[in-house]
Amino acid sequence: MSNPNIYLDRYAHPEQLISAQPKHDLGIIVTIPCYNEPDLISSLEALHKCQLPACSTEVIVVINHSEKAEETIKALNQHTYDQAIEWTNTINSDQLQFHIHLKELPHKHAGVGLARKIAMDEAIRRFEAVENPEGVIVCFDADSLCEENYLVGIERHFQQHPKSPGCSIHFEHPLLGNLNKEIYQAITEYELFLRYYTHAQKYCGLPFAYETIGSSMAVRSFAYQKQGGMNRRKAGEDFYFLHKIIALGYFTELKTTKVIPSPRQSDRVPFGTGKAVNKWLVEKSLFTYAPQTFIDLKVFTDQVAHLWLIKDAELESLLNSLPISIRSYLIDSNFESSLTSIQKNSASQATFIDRFYHWFDAFKLLKYVHHARDQYQPNIPILEASQWLLNKSYGIEVTSEKSALLMFRELDRN
Repeated sequence: MSNPNIYLDRYAHPEQLISAQPKHDLGIIVTIPCYNEPDLISSLEALHKCQLPACSTEVIVVINHSEKAEETIKALNQHTYDQAIEWTNTINSDQLQFHIHLKELPHKHAGVGLARKIAMDEAIRRFEAVENPEGVIVCFDADSLCEENYLVGIERHFQQHPKSPGCSIHFEHPLLGNLNKEIYQAITEYELFLRYYTHAQKYCGLPFAYETIGSSMAVRSFAYQKQGGMNRRKAGEDFYFLHKIIALGYFTELKTTKVIPSPRQSDRVPFGTGKAVNKWLVEKSLFTYAPQTFIDLKVFTDQVAHLWLIKDAELESLLNSLPISIRSYLIDSNFESSLTSIQKNSASQATFIDRFYHWFDAFKLLKYVHHARDQYQPNIPILEASQWLLNKSYGIEVTSEKSALLMFRELDRN
């Protein structure tokens, strides 16, 4: 690497994993964290069966566990590693190469965030070695599958959207299979929860209304570095990371292919799909944020453009007219002081709106909906909430969780 790289020098995981020189036309690197995973090979096979893009592609797998992990987990990881190494020895080609690594991580930071970071930072090294800042780093999971046009779809998408720093990739959990029927009902309601929340943001006109799923996202090398790389969170790392990329603007959605995440139970992270399935199997239902939460928020977001030149007296009147859930949240968030600062640093209405939503971002939204839930509008069943939103936004009637999910999927694909 001829030129120094600030990200690699200061912020990247310090250990280089791969010594072999990458192909000069390397354009896509798929990164996979793998912990306590008995069937990594199925995910690797799905990638191997993909139609190959014009550029060279690599897959970097970081099989990982804490230094204090149980011996059974360490033994399974070793078995997974040995199995994967044997598999790659017969599979690797010039155009598609798999790199498998087994890492024992410091107990304090061990988790999916650090494992993703190690793999993605290595991808940065690979792209820097061939001087390709536009190279695409893809996040996948060790229990996910994908359609055969997955790799060519990613390549084509970024060619068609040259300004896009990253994208969310369409995903659909399996709703039928050889698992317990209750697991498929659980995953139906959980995916419905995810899509309801994103479409509720669209209903409010929020510019960051995208799915942020760790197995279903991709980012260019330069954007990854610019926004400080992946974090080391033990859960929710995908949400926090991708919203930093969304903030760059020109973020896109890839809808022409599909990731198929696993619907199974899991205790690998403190929240997310596996935990949601576990909880549903105990409670037999899933609740979500009440529609009134978003109805109240929309009253406010409909006024955002007007806030650019608003004066003190008019602002006070506007705040007093807002529903109590959003008004009390804004007061608690020191809104008036923040608004003054945003106005002073905005030379146009467009700049003001952009700066406003850098302040009222996905993290503040999450705090608001929790504030509304805890103090004003308790959660309601996911079907009831979805029925309201589909009817309100699209004039669509549904009668079950599955029909609601299928309708949201159709809307998201198109």
